[in-house]
Order: sequence, then structure tokens, then C-alpha cells
Amino acid sequence: MSEIGQRCARGVRKVVILGGGTAGWMAAAALARVLTPPKCEITLVESEAIGTVGVGEATIPSLPAFHALLGVEEREFLRATGATFKLAIQFRDWRQIGETCLHPFGPYGIDAKHNLFQAYWLKRRQEGRPSPLEEWSVTGLAAKLGRFGGLPSDKSSPLRYLSYAYHLDAALYAHFLRAYAEKRGVGRIKGQVVDVTFDPRGRVESLRLRDGRAVSGDFFIDCSGFQALVIAGALQAGYIDWSQWLPCDRAVAVPCESAGDLAPLTQATARESGWQWRIPLQHRVGNGYVYSSAHLPDDEAAARLAERLEGKPLSDPRLLRFKAGRRTRAWVGNCLALGLAAGFLEPLESTSIHFVQTGLARLFALFPDRDFDPAISAEYNRQTALEYEHVRDFLILHYAASLREDSPFWRQCRAMPLPEMLTYKRDLFTKTGRIAVLEHETFQPASWLAIYTGLGVWPERHEPVIDLFGSAAMAASFETMPGMIRTAVAAVPAHAAYLKELTQLA
Repeated sequence: MSEIGQRCARGVRKVVILGGGTAGWMAAAALARVLTPPKCEITLVESEAIGTVGVGEATIPSLPAFHALLGVEEREFLRATGATFKLAIQFRDWRQIGETCLHPFGPYGIDAKHNLFQAYWLKRRQEGRPSPLEEWSVTGLAAKLGRFGGLPSDKSSPLRYLSYAYHLDAALYAHFLRAYAEKRGVGRIKGQVVDVTFDPRGRVESLRLRDGRAVSGDFFIDCSGFQALVIAGALQAGYIDWSQWLPCDRAVAVPCESAGDLAPLTQATARESGWQWRIPLQHRVGNGYVYSSAHLPDDEAAARLAERLEGKPLSDPRLLRFKAGRRTRAWVGNCLALGLAAGFLEPLESTSIHFVQTGLARLFALFPDRDFDPAISAEYNRQTALEYEHVRDFLILHYAASLREDSPFWRQCRAMPLPEMLTYKRDLFTKTGRIAVLEHETFQPASWLAIYTGLGVWPERHEPVIDLFGSAAMAASFETMPGMIRTAVAAVPAHAAYLKELTQLA
């Protein structure tokens, strides 16, 4: 048999996914698209005993690329999930009560490398010519003005820099992906897993269901949420606890009727013992209070959230318990964990769905055969660890940079020692004006600049690179940028009007 024939003969023939929430059906849909059943049989085991978080999600701009992979039509997705567009996160009361800053998607400036833009913008401030950072961002200004839609095909328009994601109903999104996956041959089994069996090599052989059935496979993907039934329960993969840096360990969530504008941004408002989210959907608003149970009792958190709703609640409050951290290994043997089973970092920067997506991308890049060479899973785990750690540090910055001292929670956040790499990155920026870019970094320099400066972390100097290129022509090009951005964004329709037109079109 040829080498190619041998590889095909050793290929994975059956994938079993445990868990039918967002992570499970994202995995099923992507595998169905890439592996094209019946060449590889894909089965998803779904149990009501596992449950789903499904409280509503905000996302980041990687999700449209996932839909492009699937071939999903955006209008169909918007209609099915009640989704709206998201251009930014607005942070209220984080540095001090009464202050607001914006983290928009996409780059700053027009036709400018980020390091040149950053150096020039900081130099202007040091010269006594400060300007709001969002005025230099097409996406930021559109978010601030509540505009989105009708993006031009003209590649020279400043609007080509407009970057977006979605707010979506997680439960509806899972149903949408389920329909997509089942249409393409993914099998679905309802049943509660009560045991995991292993083959003589110590690899997962089958999932045993309460009714006696056994679901066997070559490769298993654990999307069973916080329970992590296979990766933790059967394979005993440990968990690295990061709660010393991210002390919030609870969230109470409740949807309500909308009484405000359909803004194309997520609002994150700092509260006494954590922060509150507002996620606008077409049919409702998602709300939640993420908090530290060491500083606030659960019933009091629910009461405070209820007091701050903008409209009539649509359900009873739902309490979620979690611990910030990640699995020591997300891939063990022939089992890969995705979603909450792999780890959890609070939803402050909307990365939960993104972690599922990047986990799938790494899987496809390192897809195994039935030999399951440990070198493949080791590389997957190395890359995953770096990604989680870099996002962790970005989230910690939001708390550590705060100047609030009005509650024990915020005083604890200000006093906590930082991870070594975050200390390095923050010191580098404050001393030199430079932002370090690391391997497998989710948030690029524009995002770090938004949070650094939005929370009052300023460098002692700007990078001297701008002085090397400080010609009159360059200065003139930078001076015209804000006006070009304002003119371009003024032509963009209101977000609510565009969304209504798009979803009502036949």
C-alpha cells in the first residue's frame, strides 16, 4: 500500500461530539463542512442533564469568517438568531465612576501602520493636541453614532476599515447550527452519558448512555460545558485556577424588554463587586451581573441587577457559577475539549465563542489520524495555553488599571500582583510607548491601545519612529484623517434602520 493509501487507511472515520450547546453545534457544523460526511461519520450526543449556558452572547470579528467557512448567508443568520451588529464595547465607570471609554474593532487611522499611527497620536497629545481615540477609528465613530450597514464595494473608501461582529441569542444560534449540521449528515443522539469506556491503549472507546447504548468513535470532542465529563471526569485533565487575578466567579443573568436604542455595541458597566453587561438583540436585551461571591451574596446580586433593568424582565434570574482558568491539557489522547469544557475566562471581552472557533481552526491545522501522535496534541495544547494566557492578561488589565477605591472588590483588584508577562507588557508601554505583540495573541495593538489609554495608562514618551518619518507630507496626511473618517461614517445608515431593512427583505 502506498504512503498516501496508508494515511487514508489510518484516517479518523468517526467523530463523536458530547454536548449540544453553542460549542457542540459549532464543532458539528464545522466538521460537517470540512470532513464532508459520510467520508467521516459525525455524531453528536445531546443530553438535557448537561444543559447549556445560553444566556446570550456578544462576539468578536472572527465570527463572520466562521460563517464564511460554513457558507452561511448573513441575512438568514440574523433572522434565525435575533442577532444585531456589534462594533465595539463601551466601558462605563471602570477607571472612575462617571468616566467612559470605547474599545472598537478594527484599526485606527487610514492607510497607516499601527505603530506609526500610535506614535503620532501620542506625540500630538504630548504636544498639547489631544483628541478622542475613537475619532480616528471608522468602527469607533460608527459605534459612537449608532451607525452600521450598506458597506461599499469601493476599496478606496475609509469604510473598508469598518470591522464588526454580532450580538446573538446563544440558544437560537445553537438551533441554527444544529439545522445546518443535520442537513449535512451529522447524526444526533439524545441520551445521558453515565460512563466512559477505554480501549487497551488507554484511549476513549465509547460513551455509555443511561439507557444502555454505547456510542463508539475514533475521536471524541468534549463540549459538555463546565461538567467536562470526558476531559476532566474520565481523563482527569487538571484545571489551572486563575481566580487570584480574575476574582469574579458568579454571573446572574436575565433578559428584559428593550426600552433603549438598538446600539451596535456591548455595554460593560463596572459595579460595586464586578460589572454588568447589556447586549441588545432584535427581540430583547440580555443583561447580566458578573461578580465576586466573596464580595457580594447571590441574592443581593440578583436584586441589584433587577433594579437596573431598562425594561420588564422576561424570565427569572439565572445563576451561573464558574472559576476563571483553563485545562492543563485541552487535548488528551483521542479527546479534545472545546468551549467551557476547555476553560473559561469571563465574558468581559466576548471571547467564549472565539475560543471555540480558534480551537476548531487549530484542530483542522493539526488534524490527527487514528495513531493520535502525542506530538500533535502537545503542539495543540501549547498554542491553546498561549492563547488563553494572553487573553487572560488582557482581561486582568481592565481591573488592574482601575483607580476605583469605593469598594473592597476594587481595592483588591488594584492591589493584586500581576502575571509576569502582563507586568512586562505594561512596563514596556509606559516606559517606551511600544506595545508588544506575542505569538497567538487574540487582541492586537489597537485593542491594547484602546484599553491602556481608556483606563488612563499613558506612556512617558512616544516611539521615536514617528520622528524618523516626520515629514510635512506625513503630518498633513494624518491631519486629514479625522475629517475623512467623519465624512465616510456620515454616509452610513442608522444601525436599527439597516437591520430592519436587512431582516425584512425577502
